[in-house]
Amino acid sequence: MKCSGIDVATGNAVEIEFDHLLREIRPVEAADTDLFLSPGFVDIQVNGYAGVDFNDPGASIGQIALALDTILATGVTRCLPTVITGAPDVMLQCLRNVHLAQQQLPWGRAIVGFHVEGPYIGAEDGPRGAHPRRWVRPPDIAEFHRWQDATGGQIRLITLSPHWPEAPEYIEAITRAGVTASLGHTGATAEQIAASVAAGATLSTHLGNGAHAVMRRHPNYIWDQLAEDRLSASFIVDGIHLGPAFLRTALRAKTVPRTVLVTDASAPAGGVPGRYQLGEQEADLTPDGRVVLAGTDKLAGSALRMCDGVSNMMRLGGLSLRDAIQTATVNPARIVRLEGRMQGLKPGDSADILAFRINDGSIQIESVWLDGEALIAKLP
Repeated sequence: MKCSGIDVATGNAVEIEFDHLLREIRPVEAADTDLFLSPGFVDIQVNGYAGVDFNDPGASIGQIALALDTILATGVTRCLPTVITGAPDVMLQCLRNVHLAQQQLPWGRAIVGFHVEGPYIGAEDGPRGAHPRRWVRPPDIAEFHRWQDATGGQIRLITLSPHWPEAPEYIEAITRAGVTASLGHTGATAEQIAASVAAGATLSTHLGNGAHAVMRRHPNYIWDQLAEDRLSASFIVDGIHLGPAFLRTALRAKTVPRTVLVTDASAPAGGVPGRYQLGEQEADLTPDGRVVLAGTDKLAGSALRMCDGVSNMMRLGGLSLRDAIQTATVNPARIVRLEGRMQGLKPGDSADILAFRINDGSIQIESVWLDGEALIAKLP
């Protein structure tokens, strides 16, 4: 198969020849100069979509299929369904559900592993975010092995707080197993953060969120993570979770190569305003696009589409199109060591391709290919 357009990474007109892999990218003299080509997006933090909650132990294969189809329509070709803090048996069943969907659905290969966010987080209001307090607990390597058993060894990313005394040893163990350790939902000290980085942590989860509403101006755990060059950082760029001033400052601290765009989408994403179930809690999608725990102003994930997140990286973060695309493609792939997706549009990588236009500063998806197979003609 072939497609042509402007390669976002180089700005050159190209024709791409592909089957399940990218075979050749060659320059052409003439191409549609309004049609851009990039790798498919990689979302390493997505809790649900289209009214479907990955943290519902009763979620059916059909429901997960609906969520995955809707995620694919936003240009995400690879994702890590994310299971958050809950009862041990509930978390296990949720992981089994999405693993079964991965095995059985036609596009199940878009699920490239799983992110467990919690339950080893800070229990305080603020750092805990929307996670239920009663299920917060210290790191347990035996529980990690149960997660691995439930997913065929496909846990790729775990978010935990470095304040736990057990955190460094736990991080060493999971990173030896090939899992990326990320720091998040924490009020940890500089010393605790440093110990976890030394143990092998390489990412900060949605930095700037999952934090106290009021904290000491400096030092604090946000500055400590921003200043740590061994940590990349993910950000929810929906115009709600982070203000532009913080976002631009954080981007300068981390630089583009160490920046990862995530949606942190939850069940209300892709839906209409109203009430939704998030695990054992209820949440509201407000008319202005916020997802909050019912009856509160506490954010509970987002309703962000990844294509809009990339647009926001340009509009709010001041990034170029090339750099914004990098934060949603090769950067997350490299963080979780996703083979076949770490080079960009280069021969030998998977033929996950987006064709899109930009209208009034917003990305409009035209076509999506997953392993060279056409999925989406138009974004609904």
